[in-house]
Amino acid sequence: MGVISERLSQFSVKRAPYWRDKLDTLKRRRLASPMYRIDFLERLEQSFREWSKRYTEAAAGERRSLFKTPSGFEVKPLYTPLDVKWLDYESDLGFSGQYPFTRGVYTTMYRGRLWTMRQFAGFGTPEDTNRRFRFLLEHGETGLSIAFDTPTLYGYDPDNPRCEGEVGKCGVSVATVRDMEIIFNGIPLDKVSVSMTINAPAAVLLAMLIAVAEKQGVPMRLLRGTTQTDILKEFIAQKEWTFTPEAHLRIIRDMMEFCTNNMPYWHYISISGYHIREAGATALQELAFTLMDGFTYVDLGVSSGMSVDRFAPRFSFFFNSTIYFFEEIAKFRAARKIWAMVLREFYGAKDPRSMTLRFHTQTSGASLTWQQPLNNIVRTTIEALAAVLGGTQSLHTNSYDEAWALPTEEAALVALRTQQIIAEETGVADTIDPLAGSYYIEWLTEQMVEGALKYFERIDELGGMLEAIKTGYPQREIHESAYRTQLALEKGEEVLVGVNKYTIPGEQPIRYLVVDEKVVKKQVERLQQVKKERDYVKVRRALENLRRAFEDENVNVMPYIIEAVKSYATLEEIMNVGREVFGTWSEPMII
Repeated sequence: MGVISERLSQFSVKRAPYWRDKLDTLKRRRLASPMYRIDFLERLEQSFREWSKRYTEAAAGERRSLFKTPSGFEVKPLYTPLDVKWLDYESDLGFSGQYPFTRGVYTTMYRGRLWTMRQFAGFGTPEDTNRRFRFLLEHGETGLSIAFDTPTLYGYDPDNPRCEGEVGKCGVSVATVRDMEIIFNGIPLDKVSVSMTINAPAAVLLAMLIAVAEKQGVPMRLLRGTTQTDILKEFIAQKEWTFTPEAHLRIIRDMMEFCTNNMPYWHYISISGYHIREAGATALQELAFTLMDGFTYVDLGVSSGMSVDRFAPRFSFFFNSTIYFFEEIAKFRAARKIWAMVLREFYGAKDPRSMTLRFHTQTSGASLTWQQPLNNIVRTTIEALAAVLGGTQSLHTNSYDEAWALPTEEAALVALRTQQIIAEETGVADTIDPLAGSYYIEWLTEQMVEGALKYFERIDELGGMLEAIKTGYPQREIHESAYRTQLALEKGEEVLVGVNKYTIPGEQPIRYLVVDEKVVKKQVERLQQVKKERDYVKVRRALENLRRAFEDENVNVMPYIIEAVKSYATLEEIMNVGREVFGTWSEPMII
């Protein structure tokens, strides 16, 4: 797998001067004033100095001596045109659906079509999940999003002793294509889009979906949806990998090529900042590390011989939206602007679809508290509103009881209604990018852009994101941010309502979802039945063919994974072939 590492490192060498040039450009343009006349700015500066004197006299009683965003940007008491005098409307903002896409990736945005309301769901057995999906579709959900349990995420079957206590607990248990058939029983795959939050075994779960669709009479070319597939964020934050980084990247390369050729509506990778943020990153770190992961996947596609405009239009992103309202909106706008700029300038993309950063958003799980859980409805509403004002393409709103367990139907319905109320009652979807032109929002967006560029430069100095992960650089940055946040809460410097302020002694537990312990027994029995009924010769042949494909880096492994899935080889059997061929990886110690 050294070939992939070598190819990727060449891109970091080429990119480093590009970041330095962009940072120098930002510094120079701070002196410019393309949107304002010089005489106006001079008069305003004099007026502002006079106001500042009065403000200083009144500021002695302020709540804090210093106000900062969670990413560390100092927040001034008042923003004026002086803070954004460098702003050039056409090059910095433009119009929705046009480069640089700061104001949105589609021309009409929500005036034409609302964002996809995609509630993350899945627990227990495939039957349990099928019932929850039907419930959500009946109540207005417009896209399905599957949560898999921990054994599935790691590529283990439910009868593995390592899975004790985890089967069906944090998502649905899937071991064979039989489980996927049950999940989508009565759900036509040519009518709904499907998002699967799966990374290390993403190729296997996609193969299972292809097999189920084929049984429904739906060709793979008509499937719509997303596999997350973002293994780099697993190494950075979520820690659910199986093979070495290079081996996973080789399989992702094969998925990219296969889907590009055979599945025109499938987004084969959703580059995810969500889990990076949940691990303790700031909004700035989420932005920088996620986009750098994205550039690495672009490098992967280009280095395999594909034109950037052939595969990049199918990239999508997955961001967190947490409680610090304006910084989240600025993050989303900066992400679109940076992606468009780099894809056009550095990678030479010509197709506008390659430059459009389309993203799904999920409200923050880390912001939810088990104390006073109804407060979480308020938190989620604010976070969802930030995602909408930031221009998201689809949205999941967390349920108020998720700090306790997987959501009940009642809590999931409240979360869905939260989106529907924002969409139908508030008017925020009636005009495009309504906060554009806010002095504070535009200043903060620029801070996000500059901060991200500095991170990009540092990562490429280390040899690119793959090498940075191997040295533990992004992991260490997140660790330090998480520690600072926790320390501030413990000292009372930051407030978490209901936790370190406005607490209620002797709170009572709420009613929450309990996954039946019979799930394990049922899943193991189904697995045993599948093994008993399948053709062992066919399974062995398929797994041996897969082994040979894994061993030859020039062979695309996707057809062989599909063959293995259709033979009813189990998830663990397929992943074990990879474990034997590729080995696994241990991350560096973070000190």
